[in-house]
Amino acid sequence: MAFSSFAEFIAMGGYGFFVWLSYGFTATLLIVLTINSLSMEAKVLKKVRKRSQREEKLKQAALKRKEGK
Repeated sequence: MAFSSFAEFIAMGGYGFFVWLSYGFTATLLIVLTINSLSMEAKVLKKVRKRSQREEKLKQAALKRKEGK
């Protein structure tokens, strides 16, 4: 579909409001999804680091107990 002016392009043959609203809604959802995914990844990595540190402490404690016996 060819448009003769920018205003016609924005109007989209009378359906511009719905077209641009759907683009805006989709872009907003994609941005929110990206932000949520990045924050969840950071939380998971933090939990993994903490768990790894705890496991390392438990190994160190087990070695100390073994050496003390």
